[in-house]
Amino acid sequence: MAYEIPVTQARAELADLINRVVYGEERVVVTRHGKPLVALVSAADLARLENLKIEEADGAAVAEEERVIASVSAITSVTSAPGERTDFGIVAKHERPERR
Repeated sequence: MAYEIPVTQARAELADLINRVVYGEERVVVTRHGKPLVALVSAADLARLENLKIEEADGAAVAEEERVIASVSAITSVTSAPGERTDFGIVAKHERPERR
């Protein structure tokens, strides 16, 4: 099963997310403005996904791909801890250079 986490929260919790993916066999979808950006999967999952491309004709490979897709599509949101800051504001401001 996979769950969603906002990119700002993922930055703050990267080490924990890596441990959850590797040791907890979880999948994490990192979002920005509620839209999926990337998925964190274990190296073993990645190897299986890459092998699926090669073995596409094999019925077992297709079933494995469908299992992975079903897992990622069953995304649930993770809420921040109570009292945790969720709005970090503007980090940098881009200003256009003045024309001469």
